[in-house]
Amino acid sequence: MADPLNAWWAQQLVLCGWAFEPDPTDMEPPMAVARLAQLGVVERGELGWRLLEASPPGVPNPQFQLAALELIALAAAADWLPSAQARAWVLRVAKSIHAQYASLDEWLAALKRARLEEGWSHGDEDFALAGEVLAQLEHQGDGITWDAISQHLSSCREQSLWPEHENERPWALRAIFAPVLVLPPQPDRDWPEVARWLESEWQIRGRDELIHILLWLGGQGHRYGWDLDAARLLEADGATRQSWLRGLNEQRRYGQVMLAYLEQGEPLEWAAWDWLRMVDLAYAGLMLGWLSADEAEDFAAHAADLLMRRYNDWMALVQAYQRGRSLFEGHRYPTDQAVPELALLLSSPVSPWRVPLQDVVSETQRERSRLALRSWRADARHWVLALASVREPDLLYRQGMSVALDETRRQDARRYLAETLGLFPDEGIEGLMRYWLPAQSHHLNQLAIDAAHGALPPLDTDFGRPPDDAIHLRERVQSCVRHAATIHMAEKYAFYLLMAGDSGDFDAAGLGRLAESLRGVLCRLYPNPKRLLDAWAAWEAALPELPEDTLVHDIRWHRDDPGSPFHWLDWRQIEWQEPGPRPSLTRLTALSLAGPLNPGTWGEPQRESRAEREALQQWLDSHYGLHSPEGLQDFIDFLLEAGDRQEYQINYAPYTLNRARLEEEIAILESGECGEEERNHLLRLRRVRDNEAGCNDIDMTAWDLAQAVDLAIAGRSLDWLGAKRFDDVLDTALAEAQRHYGNWRDYALGLYAGFAFFMGETEERDNFLARFREGLAAWLSAAPPLAGSWASLDFPGARPRHWAPLHIDTLPGDARTLH
Repeated sequence: MADPLNAWWAQQLVLCGWAFEPDPTDMEPPMAVARLAQLGVVERGELGWRLLEASPPGVPNPQFQLAALELIALAAAADWLPSAQARAWVLRVAKSIHAQYASLDEWLAALKRARLEEGWSHGDEDFALAGEVLAQLEHQGDGITWDAISQHLSSCREQSLWPEHENERPWALRAIFAPVLVLPPQPDRDWPEVARWLESEWQIRGRDELIHILLWLGGQGHRYGWDLDAARLLEADGATRQSWLRGLNEQRRYGQVMLAYLEQGEPLEWAAWDWLRMVDLAYAGLMLGWLSADEAEDFAAHAADLLMRRYNDWMALVQAYQRGRSLFEGHRYPTDQAVPELALLLSSPVSPWRVPLQDVVSETQRERSRLALRSWRADARHWVLALASVREPDLLYRQGMSVALDETRRQDARRYLAETLGLFPDEGIEGLMRYWLPAQSHHLNQLAIDAAHGALPPLDTDFGRPPDDAIHLRERVQSCVRHAATIHMAEKYAFYLLMAGDSGDFDAAGLGRLAESLRGVLCRLYPNPKRLLDAWAAWEAALPELPEDTLVHDIRWHRDDPGSPFHWLDWRQIEWQEPGPRPSLTRLTALSLAGPLNPGTWGEPQRESRAEREALQQWLDSHYGLHSPEGLQDFIDFLLEAGDRQEYQINYAPYTLNRARLEEEIAILESGECGEEERNHLLRLRRVRDNEAGCNDIDMTAWDLAQAVDLAIAGRSLDWLGAKRFDDVLDTALAEAQRHYGNWRDYALGLYAGFAFFMGETEERDNFLARFREGLAAWLSAAPPLAGSWASLDFPGARPRHWAPLHIDTLPGDARTLH
């Protein structure tokens, strides 16, 4: 007995001009493909749309239903559809027709009306003849009458219309571009122009480029720039918004759409634009064999995972996609079902989206995709990329496999290292150690906890009050008390690592080890991305590098966007191994005795580049007349044992006991011509007479100690001092400071008195003194916070006065005191 469904299907194809054949799919494949092309169906995505059109949300168009039956037959004959799937579609169309029409006559009448409404006049006679043939077949079809087939259809169980195995479900998301009927895809049947499209639209020519873009779409995409623009524009007034629009130039249409969304209160959500295109590209990669089935499915499932986190249902997803499309193309598209294709996807009873969005992928698939996406970013290089990308967003195009950099990028990196950092290739990997500043992090943490307890030093110092902007920065530090400060330093360090790598002048394996160390430190201090990014945003808000253009919006974007690479890094704690040395508190205190003479004393001195060594040697020669390690060491010993303070005691202190003799000596020198030495002597006598900077009352040992430490740091950087000798200098200076002073205020007064008293004659004396006073005021008050370290350090031998920081990113040796 003939298959009732096949017989009915063959009967209906008579209305399409087909000769009646018991098997509707009995046609040579080339002929079927040619006929599909004549009907405008050149790939399976278009076939999917035509099948959806036959089952719209409302009353189906009978002509579309009949056309679907013909297309299914041709697709099955062309081997575009497996026979079981073709039969499932025929069954679905047949059930729909028989649910609407009670008899063959009603069905034929509906078809005729549809043709008349569409203005079809050609072929009416053929249609009438086909109707007569169909009526005859109905009576001759071994009982396959309209009523009989209706009864048969009611007993048939519907099968899958779309790929619905668990690993195939994510591809339903691609339906917004074209429904996926059959898997795996094939270029000639599903997307003949796929390779050309990838190259022209995305500049993707192979696997590596594809993976870079897939990871970029997941982790950043176009939404990043749009989100940041929206966040800033929300805070701007109308005039500022219009000024922003005028500055867009060729992107003006994008700006107009963005402002329209803002002014009309449209939800500022468009991430679906990136994540749905991620599915599309994964599908293309699978089709071309650039991705394995597992890889492609993992990327698609990752996109689904992100979409399911962001959107509750298909409508919200479509609306977000349409907003993104509108911003990208600079043309406002509707975000409702006014678009026919979207209406079909959202409401058709046979839509691949008829399952809830939250059921598109299973929990097992989500977990597998999460592991896969983390594996793409598993190496420490991706930590460097993620951290550095906040300052240079385009770096996220380099996720996945390493990319070959052109010479222009390498030259830019070399220029940055040389001109901004003073880092040169001859320093090697060791040169990067001086940019790892755990002491600076300790200092900031200490200021924050002290500020929270109202224990910061006074702002009014013996050298004046810091400017208001510096005070404002100090006040902000309190807000960071619960956030470890290492990220404030480490993110910059990551950028330096990246630039060193981009230059091509530093050992790649060594840079890799430093990146691993960086990852280990951050994973230990911050247990998850949110904690790290919250800390970063807090410190960036408190201490922006550029007050008018902070990174706070960028950092918060990465915190809040579920696709950001920060959420997909290999977040694991490993053995603690920092990228650079961590000094003890005692060591930092000794180094800080140099004060404003050397504002960069946040860590141990490191060997400098050849250029920096030459500059240091010139400085030692021009300021101190020192030309050798032996000379430097002898002079440091002199400063520690006697120094300029001895010269004051011998040559000037006695005058304070005999005012008349002092005046007489000054008068004698003023009456004649003076050489350089006599002129300097005269200037110092006048300072004694006027007790300038308290030189007659204040112990100026600090001036010698600060110079000794400053010169020792220079000598260590030049390798003119060995480690043991350097330690001895610092220990001696620390002991002398403790013997002569009880606090940083008195030490600063002694330092300033010596600086002012022994300064040689210069027209810029007043400017030098003013700048030094400003520096001392900043070091004493921590305004601005990063001026120097005195405010966070107990003076040598003094009673501890600081609160214990809340974080473990502190220097060893700090006293834990209960308050």
